[in-house]
Amino acid sequence: MAIDLPPQEPLPDGVATYFDKCEEKLGLVPNVLVAHAFDADRLDAFAAFYNGLMLAPSGLTKAEREMIAVTVSAINRCHYCLTAHGAALRQLTGDPALAETIAQNWRAADLPARQHAMLTFAEKLSVSPAAMEEADRQALRQAGFSERDIFDIAAVTGFYAMSNRLASATEMAPNPEYHGMARE
Repeated sequence: MAIDLPPQEPLPDGVATYFDKCEEKLGLVPNVLVAHAFDADRLDAFAAFYNGLMLAPSGLTKAEREMIAVTVSAINRCHYCLTAHGAALRQLTGDPALAETIAQNWRAADLPARQHAMLTFAEKLSVSPAAMEEADRQALRQAGFSERDIFDIAAVTGFYAMSNRLASATEMAPNPEYHGMARE
C-alpha cells in the first residue's frame, strides 16, 4: 500500500484465526484484509459486510455477485478488485473467457437476459446513481429478480464502489497468486 499502516503487532487472536482460515481456504491472505488489519474493529466490520454480501444466502448466485464486483471494478478501473474478483469469477464459473470478457467489456459477454439486466443496473448505478428510477428496478423485476435481489444487487454495487475507491486511493496491490488462478 502507498500509505504506512502496518497490521497490529501482534495480531489479535481473532484476526490471526481469521487469517489462518483464509490461508487454509484460499492459500493466501488477501491483501485487502491485511490492509485493514491495522485496526481489528475495522477489519471485523469490513469482513462482516463482505461476507454478508458475497457469501451469505441470496437470490443471487455467488457467480452473479462476482459478476457485479468485476463489472463495477472495470468501470472504476480498480486494479486490485479486477484482479482478485476476476480470479474469483473464473473459479466460480469455470469459464476464464467469460470472466475476462466481463472484466474487459461485460456487454460483449454472452449472458442470459437475467444477468444482462443485472449488469445494466449495476453499470447505471455506478456511473449515474442520481439517474436511477423506477424503470431501472422494474427492468430487474421483469428479468425475474425479487425485491430482496434488487436490494442485494444495489448493495454489492455500492460495496464495490467504496472498495474500489479505497483500493485505488491506497494503491492496494493484488496478491500475485490471483493472476494465475483458474486460467485453465
